[in-house]
Amino acid sequence: MNHEGIGLKPFTMRGMYDFKSFDLIIDARSPREFDEDHIPGAVNLPVVDNAEFAEVGTLHRTNPLAAYQLGARYSLQNIARHIETHLSQYGNRSRILVYCFRGGKRSKVWQDVLETIGYRVERVKGGWKAYRRWVNEQLGIVPSRFHYIVVSGPTGCGKTRLLTALQDNGAQVLDLEDLATHRGSIIGAVPGKQQPTQKLFDSRLLERLSTFDSTRPVWVESESKKIGQVQLPDALLNTMRAGTTISIDAPMAQRVQLLREEYAHFEEDPGSLIERLRYLRSLVGGEEFERWESLASQKNVPELFERLMRHHYDPTYRRSILRNYPEIDASPKIMLDGLSMAQLDPVARELIARIEQVAVAVET
Repeated sequence: MNHEGIGLKPFTMRGMYDFKSFDLIIDARSPREFDEDHIPGAVNLPVVDNAEFAEVGTLHRTNPLAAYQLGARYSLQNIARHIETHLSQYGNRSRILVYCFRGGKRSKVWQDVLETIGYRVERVKGGWKAYRRWVNEQLGIVPSRFHYIVVSGPTGCGKTRLLTALQDNGAQVLDLEDLATHRGSIIGAVPGKQQPTQKLFDSRLLERLSTFDSTRPVWVESESKKIGQVQLPDALLNTMRAGTTISIDAPMAQRVQLLREEYAHFEEDPGSLIERLRYLRSLVGGEEFERWESLASQKNVPELFERLMRHHYDPTYRRSILRNYPEIDASPKIMLDGLSMAQLDPVARELIARIEQVAVAVET
């Protein structure tokens, strides 16, 4: 994790490390624990796997000595395999950091073996729990160190694509939906991909923020408190809402086409879209919802997308944006003629030249 640019220094902030300074970070916990959250860049080389971890834990309740013996046997077998398959690429001058849940037995056995071989090894004091406390602490502080340029606009107007074009042209971009693996609406789940846990999202967010230069603005899409099942930290939301806003929009035909491209799986199975939308029936009324069902049965997805935006997403977004950004109507407004990346590239360059410089001047 590169702390350069936001003033974080190694071995400060509750004793956390400059993670980028290590050649290898070993997470000694079980795969299940690793999947829930881990230090960015860490490699899961568990001393016991999920089943072994459960077996040792169960045995420990009745026979601690036998549990430790079993755990030691599993640990040495697994570490031997990891050394053969993973450690051979690292020379003895490599810096290695290792951690487990509390910085106890699992990381210590890794440290002892590696130091015996001749590696330079450090162990995270307090383990993942200390790291997690540090992440929570930093997410209450770090987001407020930046000035945000918030891109707002209705569903399907190309906000995410514009952020990509901005990033391609050198802007600092915080793509929260990418970090959350979700497009931020009731139909926003990404096919074939699960969202990260809240803890892993927090780790990814802090890592991304740590790459930014606080003297330059950060571009971000206007978001609600939740993106799918993960929540944004209050410090980020509050600072975003005090930032510079711009409004973008696109003709309805362009917006419908974008949804058809981004949600192509609903073109093939419009019934699954209706199932996602079913809880909206009481909000839009039975008559409108029945129109949606009829269009889905006819596989008329373009008209279904248009009605969905006109009768639900647009008025809902309008209420939300006015609540969170009351001055949004005074923001610069841009009507996009097209939403392809080739058409958005010159728009991004112009925005960086026009908006980013103004934002910096206001902040300073």
